[in-house]
Amino acid sequence: MKSSGVAERTWSVGELAERFGLETHVLRYWEDVGLLAPARDGAGRRRYGADDVVRVATILSSKVAGMSLEQIQVLLDAGSTGRGARDRHEVLTAHLAELDRRQEEIDRSRHMTEHALSCQAHDIAACPRFREHVQDLVDGSRTWRDVHPARLVPAGRA
Repeated sequence: MKSSGVAERTWSVGELAERFGLETHVLRYWEDVGLLAPARDGAGRRRYGADDVVRVATILSSKVAGMSLEQIQVLLDAGSTGRGARDRHEVLTAHLAELDRRQEEIDRSRHMTEHALSCQAHDIAACPRFREHVQDLVDGSRTWRDVHPARLVPAGRA
């Protein structure tokens, strides 16, 4: 696609890291795990092209959306690794379910926060209406792990 004869702009690892506000070791790690495969110049230095810039933006956006690097790998390489559209579909379906679960928790948290903001109780836990928001946790019909599945809470940080 370089029919104009003009070379594509490339970025060094430092330039690309700075462009996205990352440390260079992040880009190197992503390369180690197969998310990036930058070209090399004659001296063996990494040179990132426009497609690499899009991949980095995609990785970052996917991470912000809560995806793991393993999930992102499937999205970026589903066609080239033989995993195919089925794995991609499974990852995206599972991610949508997780987003729905998180949205429900955000909505619940927002409702609780709005109530707490307008509540006259000095101790919010003493407010009967606020207690309604946590009753499912109190009575055991929902657990902390329901709210924060184990894969989202690192060991020792629950």
